[in-house]
Amino acid sequence: MSTRRQPRVILFDLLSALLDSWSLWDDIAGGEGPGRRWRMEYLERSYATCGYVPYLNLVADSAEAVGLPRDLAGRVAARWDELAPWPRAGPVLQGLARDRPLGVVTNCSEELGRRAADLVGAPFRAVVTAERAGFYKPDPRIYSAGVKALDARPHEVLFVAGSPFDVAGAQAAGMPVVWHNPARLAGGEAVRLAVAVIRDLADLRSLVA
Repeated sequence: MSTRRQPRVILFDLLSALLDSWSLWDDIAGGEGPGRRWRMEYLERSYATCGYVPYLNLVADSAEAVGLPRDLAGRVAARWDELAPWPRAGPVLQGLARDRPLGVVTNCSEELGRRAADLVGAPFRAVVTAERAGFYKPDPRIYSAGVKALDARPHEVLFVAGSPFDVAGAQAAGMPVVWHNPARLAGGEAVRLAVAVIRDLADLRSLVA
């Protein structure tokens, strides 16, 4: 499957497309079951919030909503630097960066977003957070902020999403989207909207060649 034209810029979701944040949340919650319920509640709340409110407040509210302690949000912050890139993320992105600028658009605070981006091991030209943009994804304005930060136009940008919500949001902002889905989330409409669904970031190289 092809993206039809070689993108001049690639933007990435950070916390799901490039980093395995799922495993960290599962570990903090005490298992995959509670971790996934907590994380999906957080995703639904952040995507419904749109306008920025403090990231860790959303994390705490989401934990409470699924019957977990609010102080798990503090544990997420304390263990933030344990976030691990998905396999081959660093080398793949380093190779892609030889031909085009890369950036990330992420739903978190400015401090946590920059710390997380540093963990990937890639030369990002721009790191746009929800705090910086003033909006949470899938509000089109945060995606547009990422496009603007890389001095591009939406049709010149390939967005690599980490969740089905992200696929719809980036596509609505005018960008072709590849969904990196190593967590094997249910897709629904996102599968139809995406140019491709991949489970290994190495597959990006053939899609942008």
